[in-house]
Amino acid sequence: MNDRSHSGTQQSQDSRGTDLALLGIYLNDHLLGATAGTERARHLVRSTHDSALAEALGPVSAEIDQDRKALLGIMHNLGVPVRRYKICAGWTAEKMARLKGNGRFVRRSPLSTFLELEALRTAVEGKVAGWETLRGLAPSEKRLDAQQLDTLLERAHRQQDVVEEWHARKAGTTLRKG
Repeated sequence: MNDRSHSGTQQSQDSRGTDLALLGIYLNDHLLGATAGTERARHLVRSTHDSALAEALGPVSAEIDQDRKALLGIMHNLGVPVRRYKICAGWTAEKMARLKGNGRFVRRSPLSTFLELEALRTAVEGKVAGWETLRGLAPSEKRLDAQQLDTLLERAHRQQDVVEEWHARKAGTTLRKG
């Protein structure tokens, strides 16, 4: 069935009922998150330069950027239009999150790095959920590459491990006295 939805996305359903209009909204929401996550990872690496954390997160940041590009490719393969305002919203949200109070006005607070790791952790978890959703649709949506999604899931799980390890380390050094 082909018709135009109010969102302007070509709507089609496969034999199992995949609604590409709804999937398009879902993927654009993930693109918003991927944009924010990419910016957050870059900022965290830059703000902790010359540290073991920056060394550990440098490759993760590069992968997160590659994952965002993979999402754009998947959207293209599905014929899902990119909603530029979602990209702008993700970029803006990440920048606005930097304005939060951190107990310091002039220099970076140790709490900043901890909270940024927590935000990055949440972003990677959201990405895993998105890849898992697409992987579940792959058997009935032939434009989704199951092998690519398996690779993206494996990489996201590795990213989770790195971010979680550093989040735990920072919790121990940031929130404890002495």
